[in-house]
Amino acid sequence: MKPLTPPSIRTRLTGVLLVSSLLWIIAVAAAVWLTVHDEVDELLDDTLQAAAEGLRGPLSLPLAVAPAAASATPAPNGSGRFAWQVVDHLAAGEARMVAASALAPAAPLRRVPSGGFSDSEEWRVFGIPLADGGRWLYVAQTHAERQEALAETALSAALATLAIALLAQVWLQAQIRHELLPLQRLARHLSGRNPEDTGAVLGAAERSELQPVHAAIDELTQRLAVRLARERAFTGHAAHSLRTPLAGIDAQLAVALRESPAHLQPRLQRVRAAARRLHRVVSALLTLFRSSAAVHPQELDVAEMIPRLAVEGLTVELPERLRLTADADLLAAALLNLFDNSLRHGATRVRLSLPDSNVLRVHDNGTGVSPEQREGLQTALIGRVDASGGGLGLLLVELVARAHGGSLQLPAVEHGFAADLHLSPPRPAA
Repeated sequence: MKPLTPPSIRTRLTGVLLVSSLLWIIAVAAAVWLTVHDEVDELLDDTLQAAAEGLRGPLSLPLAVAPAAASATPAPNGSGRFAWQVVDHLAAGEARMVAASALAPAAPLRRVPSGGFSDSEEWRVFGIPLADGGRWLYVAQTHAERQEALAETALSAALATLAIALLAQVWLQAQIRHELLPLQRLARHLSGRNPEDTGAVLGAAERSELQPVHAAIDELTQRLAVRLARERAFTGHAAHSLRTPLAGIDAQLAVALRESPAHLQPRLQRVRAAARRLHRVVSALLTLFRSSAAVHPQELDVAEMIPRLAVEGLTVELPERLRLTADADLLAAALLNLFDNSLRHGATRVRLSLPDSNVLRVHDNGTGVSPEQREGLQTALIGRVDASGGGLGLLLVELVARAHGGSLQLPAVEHGFAADLHLSPPRPAA
């Protein structure tokens, strides 16, 4: 089952900011609507009143001239949503429309004299008496027009608020990314940190919130350094203590082989081979932990090293010139373990080569492993854990490679088993 991806701080903060921005837009739009509603109504009422005052003079002329004046006076708005009427209120309570704008309603806006503002089903009306006192001027605007003006004003305010919120959102996201950069730099620093370098400390954090994290990592590093030092000391002492008895066992077995009857020779040979293998492993351990974390690379001719690393029953083939840069003692320990691994898996011949710069390949003619086993071994080496068939030898070789800043890779080969010892960090891709 694929593990669940943990939530992202950036995603969570962005979501919170987005919801907050939407709520803020809604709140601002509601506040704008409530505020603008009264302001727009007041402004439109002022417009109606000003229009009435402007029309009052021309429309106060005598009746004989009024129609001409009325026809010559333009309507402030030809849309049909703004109109005016001159209404004569008769003594009998009747109302007669004397003049009107082109798109005014056919019926009088008011049946009885009505000054100031009033409302009908479709119109907002402002009435004002003309000079003779018998006629009234009514200037009106449809409620639809007023609602449209109010909606446009509110929409403009809402769009402006939305634009500001979006800009703020972009700016806040950029700030979040910027503030999370110290975490990314810390992660890169830790990923490139050599686990063997136990004396390194992170130092002061870029942000005060990260200081406890730095302190916890430094404390963990110090505890790890103490533990590694104890393990190195124990392993080194154990290997040194085992080396002398093993040398004595080998000497006694050599004497026993000379003096024993023929039918016991094969068993004694197997015992001596096992003792020698144990001696090689102990020697490699002693070399590794004696060198500790200090690596002293130098240019080496591998051909000159092979006579000192001879393993009985195994033939080593290599070119006349095979040079690379490595720590001589650590490389010798790695080769001893690889040779021993080949011998244990039925190999009689091992070939050394340089497939790439400072990469030493050890390829034997043993039984080899299946592709699945090879992948399992590679995974185990990456995690520094043991795996079935890998044994201690490959793990020790991996330690040597990592001490040089490289790694141990197990390439696929047609026959036998191969191991590539990378003795320097991988080169960046071109």
